[in-house]
Amino acid sequence: MILRPNAILEVDALERRFDVSAPWLNRVIERKPRKTLRAVDGVDFIIQRGQTLALVGESGCGKSTIAKLVTGLHAPSGGKITFNGDRDRLQMIFQDPFASLNPRWRVARIIAEPLRTLKPDTPEAEVSARVDELLRTVGLAAADGLKFPHEFSGGQRQRISIARALAGEPEFLVCDEPTSALDVSVQAQVLNLMKRLQKQMELTYLFISHDLSVVRHMADVIAVMYLGRIVEIQPTADLFANPLHPYTRLLLETIPDLEAPQRDRTPMGGEVPSPVSPPSGCSFHPRCPLAFDRCTSERPQRRAHVHNRRVACFAAEEGTPDVQ
Repeated sequence: MILRPNAILEVDALERRFDVSAPWLNRVIERKPRKTLRAVDGVDFIIQRGQTLALVGESGCGKSTIAKLVTGLHAPSGGKITFNGDRDRLQMIFQDPFASLNPRWRVARIIAEPLRTLKPDTPEAEVSARVDELLRTVGLAAADGLKFPHEFSGGQRQRISIARALAGEPEFLVCDEPTSALDVSVQAQVLNLMKRLQKQMELTYLFISHDLSVVRHMADVIAVMYLGRIVEIQPTADLFANPLHPYTRLLLETIPDLEAPQRDRTPMGGEVPSPVSPPSGCSFHPRCPLAFDRCTSERPQRRAHVHNRRVACFAAEEGTPDVQ
């Protein structure tokens, strides 16, 4: 596959299936078929250099699975991932900074690990100088390199994780819920740090979150996922100004509005269906306030020219009055 001009990553018809069947003997005795979970089901998107594309959706929709596919932690069951760059310059920032840091290592060793792995001939003095520089870059002191992870707060540990990711001189960072374990004030500090680093180092982000208020601050483009598929993908300003997919609109309803705290909100109805046996047709139709007969039997495809926007929704395609 040839990437489009200025694109750093292109994902085409990506799939990841997991076998969640009972053990063989149980299936034979109970006469049960094999079961397959489609965690990622035909996903495609493009990320331009210097851009932040955010994947948003409820837990279990496949966001983190895509992160693991892009970084090579999982192998795709189908489709293609094309990266226009050095795979060694693709790094990941994990959701839980404490779990992702070796508790037996001092911080300096943790941050130096990618540098020693990717450039083993680097002199030790240069490694130490680089670690001190990275600690200062993320807002910590060089002396903090002598401490262990448990001696830091959650926000400081995430700064250490960012420093470790930067040690390999990346051009592309996969950020899997990097602030979800932090309180709101610390979230803002870490997000502002990431924005500053992106501008200074010309980084590209794949940013994964369930929080649209966080995504609004970080992303240039937002892709909304539901049960393993992208149902709408738009520039951030367009999506917030005029969301087309009913699921996107219901997600936006969950964002607190300090200017109108008493405004009427449409709650998200129903439960997320099982990805092992998803509904026929549009997988969102059991919870959708705009669903009609076609939605129950036919699977919508994401159209490139529905109101000049890309959305997988028959209500939007057919001009349902509630979808402007």
